[in-house]
Amino acid sequence: MVSLKQLVKNPLKVFGAGTKAGKGFRPEVFDSHVMTTYGRFPLALTRGAGCRVWDDQGHEYLDFVAGIATCTLGHAHPIMVEAVTQQIQKLHHVSNLYYIPEQGALAQWLTEHSCADRVFFCNSGAEANEGAIKLARKYGHTELGIDEPVVITAKASFHGRTLATITATGQPKYQKSFSPLVPGFHYVPFNDGDALEGAIASLNASGPRVAAILLEALQGEGGVNPGNVEYFQRVRQLCDQHKILLILDEVQVGVGRTGKVWGYENLGIEPDVITVAKGLGGGVPIGAMMCKSSCDVLGPGEHASTYGGNPFVCGVALAVCQTLESENLMANASARGQQLRQGLLKLVDAYPELFEQARGWGLINGLVLNGDAPLTSLDIVKAAMNEGLLLVPAGPNVVRFVPPLIVSAADVDEALKKLSKAVKILS
Repeated sequence: MVSLKQLVKNPLKVFGAGTKAGKGFRPEVFDSHVMTTYGRFPLALTRGAGCRVWDDQGHEYLDFVAGIATCTLGHAHPIMVEAVTQQIQKLHHVSNLYYIPEQGALAQWLTEHSCADRVFFCNSGAEANEGAIKLARKYGHTELGIDEPVVITAKASFHGRTLATITATGQPKYQKSFSPLVPGFHYVPFNDGDALEGAIASLNASGPRVAAILLEALQGEGGVNPGNVEYFQRVRQLCDQHKILLILDEVQVGVGRTGKVWGYENLGIEPDVITVAKGLGGGVPIGAMMCKSSCDVLGPGEHASTYGGNPFVCGVALAVCQTLESENLMANASARGQQLRQGLLKLVDAYPELFEQARGWGLINGLVLNGDAPLTSLDIVKAAMNEGLLLVPAGPNVVRFVPPLIVSAADVDEALKKLSKAVKILS
């Protein structure tokens, strides 16, 4: 029988990877037991510290993926280590049948630092968006008298992998082979106020049908495409005019990544509902749906989550949120993001045949390839990996940069040098 000590000391060996000195991780053993729902890079990461990770061969990488905008404090941050240790020794899980003080403390932090009044906790961004869709449907039924409520979402959006959230996602590639999809969604182009107003008028022509508009403040998977201030102000006006809920999916941009606590703060508006996950727990699985009291329509028994908001994840997430303030990480995200974009723009100028622009907010940035470029974003990501820099695509034409919010100026300079070397080799 495998002991806990053996498991912690050498998980690769314990799980049949056949690891011996100099032999390394065997992906064929992994793939024989794990479903192939991911297209994995040939890299087995085993350790991390700060903004760096190491593979099973001891090679070091500068991590500008951060679990895809998730590891807010990087890897093995002392405050997270302490929070995890203290909470797991005290109480890790109880049912939401009882009051959970850690959950209440985290909810208080979130509401005091946002326009929301109430919070529902779950485990992921997809679950947070599922909760928001349910809330919108009940709001449509009970507050607007709609028999079959419709939620408007944007093309090129991404809201999750459940049936409802892939239907909400305005990208057919995620919906292929999963029909019949969930009814009640309508898509419009992002940042197009005329198209949105026209859709509302058409759907509501014979009476109210639209219950909510679900948008990302910045489209992450859709190409790191920031929302336009004028557009979102118009969206807010249309929602107020028609008593429609404005739901903002902040799963990728919330909790300080844009240089502000929330992405909507870059747009000069307030949503009615906010969904968040990823960076909230710094890497422990937690999501949340936050709403104003005016649309807090879900009652006892109408929505739930077994693990949602348990003492362990809430204790750790609260430590992450408090560190966001105590270490001034939002200011760092803003400064390091500006430094990174300036470096990416120099790369655009140096290789106009490859790159079109660099865009983003804070520490979520995209390097956009030309439509005629002979490369894809995946080509850039693979080349950067060979130079010791981890990046992630955001579609076939955009390379995404989402490092931990603790990233330093020296880290950014090093990342740009590694990227430049990779691009030079490819070109």
